[in-house]
Amino acid sequence: MTAFVVTGTDTGIGKTVFAAALTGALNAHYWKPIQAGLDDGADRDHVAALSGVPAQQVLPEAYRLNTPCSPHRAAELDGVVIDPAMLALPPPRPLVIEGAGGALVPITRSTTYADVFSWWNLPVIVVARTALGTINHSLLTIEALRSRGVPIHGVAFIGDASEDSEATICAMGEVKRLGRLPMLQRLDQQSLAIAFAQGFSPEAFR
Repeated sequence: MTAFVVTGTDTGIGKTVFAAALTGALNAHYWKPIQAGLDDGADRDHVAALSGVPAQQVLPEAYRLNTPCSPHRAAELDGVVIDPAMLALPPPRPLVIEGAGGALVPITRSTTYADVFSWWNLPVIVVARTALGTINHSLLTIEALRSRGVPIHGVAFIGDASEDSEATICAMGEVKRLGRLPMLQRLDQQSLAIAFAQGFSPEAFR
């Protein structure tokens, strides 16, 4: 059964919106193992609102931290010790798992998300913005994942079309180009589902 990990080249690039769209398209379960920052609501709340899947398919986090910063530091500020063993994969499938920030964001002082991705051994989707700087950020992310033996399913782009940048990343990184999700003026379940269907083929996630 299908399971994907969604990571990004940076924070604030639309990773949660993409994860919500993918969750809805696959009628999947969604899991964000560590939520750091609750001021604007948890990412699972946004996914529940945007994906259209039943509430029980949006799984609770393993860790729910208050401060919007790297999980390792947020945990320290909350007086919480993150145990990577608590990040064992939940059984439901299909499953979309969302990381936080980029692939090398630390979850403890000695473990990054990329290390956990390697442990899970699930295909990872790299979400990359199409703005200036994306080639460098994307290729660095791909290299960091590959050096740990993480299987990369492909790259999903967010933003206005940038044909040369998108093609260059996928050619130099030797990864599949999955599609592109534009920035939406109105973001809701219907508009997101339509944009995702227009920007991605169902075969891209098989």
